[in-house]
Amino acid sequence: MARHERPPALPPEEATERTEPIPAVPRPPSPPLPTPESPGSDARVGRRTGSRSADEPGAEPVAVGRVVDRGHLGHRAPGHGHGHGHGPATPAGRRVRLLLAALLVPCGLATLVGLVLLWPTGDLPHTVQRAQEVFPAEVVAAQVADCSPGSGDGACAGLTLHMTGGPLPGRELVQLVPVEPSTPRFAVGDPVQVAYSGGDTADPGSYQVVDFQRSGALIWLGAAFALAVLLLGRWRGLAALMALGLSLVVLVVFVLPAILAGSSPVAVAVVGSSVIMFLVLYLTHGFSARTSTTVLGTLLALALIALLSAGFSAFARLTGLDDTTAGLIAALGAPVDARGLVLAGVLIGALGVLDDVTVTQTSAVWELRAADPTMSPRALFAAGMRIGRDHVSSAVNTLVLAYAGASLPLLLLFTVAGQGPGAVLTSQDVATEVVRTLVGSIGIVAAVPITTALAALVATREEP
Repeated sequence: MARHERPPALPPEEATERTEPIPAVPRPPSPPLPTPESPGSDARVGRRTGSRSADEPGAEPVAVGRVVDRGHLGHRAPGHGHGHGHGPATPAGRRVRLLLAALLVPCGLATLVGLVLLWPTGDLPHTVQRAQEVFPAEVVAAQVADCSPGSGDGACAGLTLHMTGGPLPGRELVQLVPVEPSTPRFAVGDPVQVAYSGGDTADPGSYQVVDFQRSGALIWLGAAFALAVLLLGRWRGLAALMALGLSLVVLVVFVLPAILAGSSPVAVAVVGSSVIMFLVLYLTHGFSARTSTTVLGTLLALALIALLSAGFSAFARLTGLDDTTAGLIAALGAPVDARGLVLAGVLIGALGVLDDVTVTQTSAVWELRAADPTMSPRALFAAGMRIGRDHVSSAVNTLVLAYAGASLPLLLLFTVAGQGPGAVLTSQDVATEVVRTLVGSIGIVAAVPITTALAALVATREEP
């Protein structure tokens, strides 16, 4: 076997030169952080604590420390950052604010002028029929009874009512209710409403059971709705509930009385929808360029719906004289613009869905801009439209199903009548719903590119 001899030892200097990069020298413990008062402290921003300069003995001639420090500190090159925060929107530039103000201020002033001109004054028309007093009662007993005494038909239900209001509170009243497919079924314990015609208070013929009491169930349902909105939306949900209350106030205090006072239903609906839109959007989402863009897109889409509904209502020769409108005319004893009521219903019904579409599109564009501030208006518009196509399909489907659900009894009636699809679709009642649905859907579809284009132009011109 060959004998291996040990190589001669090198001088200390050569050994140091050859082995200097190889061994891993343990890192000494980091010295305490220097304070501003201590000698040698460095107040320069970005200097690494405990690092040595290149001219100090034993400094490591590597650039790894600088790369690690940048990654640790989250440094990003300008133009390549991605914001993921959900703070307040960046304030818009001065030119953007001036442009939005120049477009929206005249619209707001026109809405106020229309509100003043169309505000109902004087006494509103009342029904020519005598109003009946309605008061609550409770069913305490129910049994089968004859509709005519001694007939033995047993076709009526005898109800014993305990009156909690009306001319004889605390007294009991017996009423005969016919048992027919078109009449409700009453049982013991049911809260009901009783109408008093104003005749002899002791005569049972002066009273009539008209319906159930539903106030308790509606109050509980409304409380559950408000609680759900507050739990999810918190302060924003509270603002949404306040906006909803204001919308109902506008409808009850302005829209309905103005139409009854004889004003044009279309003009009233346009002004009322504009008031609701300004109140709801700014109260819910605050005063910002984002909200103003949403308002402007909603206004343009609403104007398009008004033009289309007026044109196609005349082109389809819709009269609006359905059973409900005919009953209103008979009750008022005065002529009513029935076609105008149809147009007003289209505008007010489409406003809620329009708000949803425009708010979603504007928010999507702003979030895309925050994620990539380098996007151009064209790229931002294209990305927003990809989101809008998905949204508009569901929104249109929602509107169609909402109108179909409201007209379900009417559709069933035409189905059992044995008429063909053409006769059903072109009838007055169904054609009205068709025009209402399609016109609203066209406005919703048009709102997506309109709002997305406006949002892309405004978002890319905000101040950094």
